[in-house]
Amino acid sequence: MKEEKKKPDDRSDDEKLHGANVLQTIREKREAAELEEEQKQAELLKKQEELERRSREEHERRLNEDKIELMRLKQGLIQESETIHEEKEEEIKLSFPKKISNFFYHNKWWLGLGVIGAITVVWFAVSMLSRPHPDMIVTIVGENYALGEESKVADYFASFADDFNGNGKVEVDIHYIPYTSDEQKNYANGIDTKLTTHMQSSESVILICGPDIPELMKTTDVFDDLSERYPDNVNVRKYAFMLSGTDFSARVGLGFEGLPDGWFMAVRTPKRLLYTTKDEMQKTYDRDLPVFDAVVKDLSGE
Repeated sequence: MKEEKKKPDDRSDDEKLHGANVLQTIREKREAAELEEEQKQAELLKKQEELERRSREEHERRLNEDKIELMRLKQGLIQESETIHEEKEEEIKLSFPKKISNFFYHNKWWLGLGVIGAITVVWFAVSMLSRPHPDMIVTIVGENYALGEESKVADYFASFADDFNGNGKVEVDIHYIPYTSDEQKNYANGIDTKLTTHMQSSESVILICGPDIPELMKTTDVFDDLSERYPDNVNVRKYAFMLSGTDFSARVGLGFEGLPDGWFMAVRTPKRLLYTTKDEMQKTYDRDLPVFDAVVKDLSGE
């Protein structure tokens, strides 16, 4: 079999060069198109990341505002929130029985928590209204079981109080609210609700507070500036009369080392609240302030 001879390439050098240039141009266009597509994708990804970042920042900002607003409610600084609103979902047209069934199915946990919260508020309010009204109430805010449940704080304050209600004896009640920096613990034990209810009423203006309270509450907006009332008292720190270094622990039956450092007494400033008027709170303030003065004098060794 005869070997086939290769046909000679009859194209000129110019034609060959032109063909090579065409291939080069096609390749360059393809690469340019790929590069452009990559740049577009990168730009889209960048925009998407920017949108997500802004969305996260907005979400965090709203959460922070809601947290601040809830704290203001607890402290009695405001009566209702201007920023916390329920977000309404798009309404789906359902039959009336279906709406009821759907509502209970999707909200059973929240309904349960809401019922518990409502029962707590009602119980606390009813207990305050139905029990015999004492001559004064001292509130302990902070976690210290011995101070709140086992001490003689009531007897100590009663020794300086008068028979304000005219029933022939001096009675002082203690409201113990073990509020801590543990938000989950506060919520689970109903402490948030109890504190909010108390701070929106006017029954008690004298508070004994734990060392964490200044970080958890806007104390300067809640309490009087005691430095103006007791300018030369070494135990006064603005709104706080510090109990460390005084005989308070011994006075209330806890011994001289019974109360950790950082606890203090304070007096709430009268103002209009959710469950009371400013005038009603002023009456409590005017009645209890002389007792506070007497305690400060006793603990200061005057």
